Amino acid sequence: MSSHAPTALIADDEEPMRDMLKKRLHDCWPELHIVAEAANGIEAIALAGQHRPDIVFLDIRMPGLSGIEAARMLFNRCHIVFVTAYDQYAIEAFEQGALDYLLKPVGGERLKTTCARLKERVGRAPDDIAQQLGRLLAQGTQPAAAPRAYLHWIQAQVGNSLRMISTREILFFRADEKYTRVQTAQGEVLIRKTLKELADELDPDEFWRIHRSTLVRVDAIAEVTRDLRGRQLVRVKQSGEELEVSRGNTHLFQQM
Repeated sequence: MSSHAPTALIADDEEPMRDMLKKRLHDCWPELHIVAEAANGIEAIALAGQHRPDIVFLDIRMPGLSGIEAARMLFNRCHIVFVTAYDQYAIEAFEQGALDYLLKPVGGERLKTTCARLKERVGRAPDDIAQQLGRLLAQGTQPAAAPRAYLHWIQAQVGNSLRMISTREILFFRADEKYTRVQTAQGEVLIRKTLKELADELDPDEFWRIHRSTLVRVDAIAEVTRDLRGRQLVRVKQSGEELEVSRGNTHLFQQM
């Protein structure tokens, strides 16, 4: 293992998921250097051989080779962390063998716990998890559990009444001091749920965090432009507002 800054490879067949994990890892463990990204299991093995990372984050479901199949070829070279969208599968299959795993959307206390464990392990030889991987493959890698349920309704106190707002109605969320502003085409309300909590609970394919203070519904984006200072600005449908994209999130709009 390297005595320098710890390194990692991320393997997931969905680019937005790779981008999200990379960002969350940077927030949680800034010293960790992502040396490569793979879109499938075969590519993950090739890139791991090329870059020799300390850690490999493997999505369970990938074309070519599954994450578990790839792990059987990598576990003796690096520390393995599985990434899955299936709660029951992760709990039943991974925790029995004390394997490291993360649930999509990645974040929260689970990520902090995993990073803390990895910090202790980097620099030591990886654990021998061959038998555990063999059992997982024997059980089959297709989980029966349903995908993680994301938040679809927001509760907002309006006067003396409780208003239920569908996430399909919401154009964007914006941090506003102690509250979070919920913007719809009809107006705005304030809720006490933090933007971090919302980012962890909302479908990452439906809402993108474009700034540390802003979450926007993807299909509510009308266009993305640049101002004279070179900043990316998102114009939202049914709203006259333009939302700034922070530098750390410009990868969401790579064509620009």
